[in-house]
Amino acid sequence: MSGKIRKITPNLWFNFQAEEAAKLYTSLFRDSRINRVTRYGKESYDPTSEGKAMTVEFELDGQYFIALNGGPEFKFTEAISFVVHCEDQAEVDHFWNGLSEGGDGKAQQCGWLKDRFGVSWQIVPTKLNALLAGGDPDRAGRVMKALLQMHKIDIAELERAYEG
Repeated sequence: MSGKIRKITPNLWFNFQAEEAAKLYTSLFRDSRINRVTRYGKESYDPTSEGKAMTVEFELDGQYFIALNGGPEFKFTEAISFVVHCEDQAEVDHFWNGLSEGGDGKAQQCGWLKDRFGVSWQIVPTKLNALLAGGDPDRAGRVMKALLQMHKIDIAELERAYEG
């Protein structure tokens, strides 16, 4: 995060995987990069952390983040998630496959997933809102029923449900 300080920057607390997570995330999103890594010195929460990443400042498609290796005190929950808006099925598949690998398979429902670091993501096609809010409650109901059966969202299946 070089230069200007942002008003709001999500800060993600990891036990010790901040740098690994930032590398994965920046490999999946276009226009993404790791901007700075700050390392622990002799003084830290854990005497064995000297030289390890303390903070990793990175951006994903223009959105700035900070990842902190702060120790095991706090865990991620599904109460906070990041929504990834996808234009087509190829993009849904790209993000789903990259973020779900090694994650919690039991936490996958309706386009939600938990990655291997415990961070929750929603991989959502932009078309979903139009299918659910199209003005026809019967069509929207069929789409919702189909969606509730899915882990990764299948756009063609949602369209078939919409058409009846």
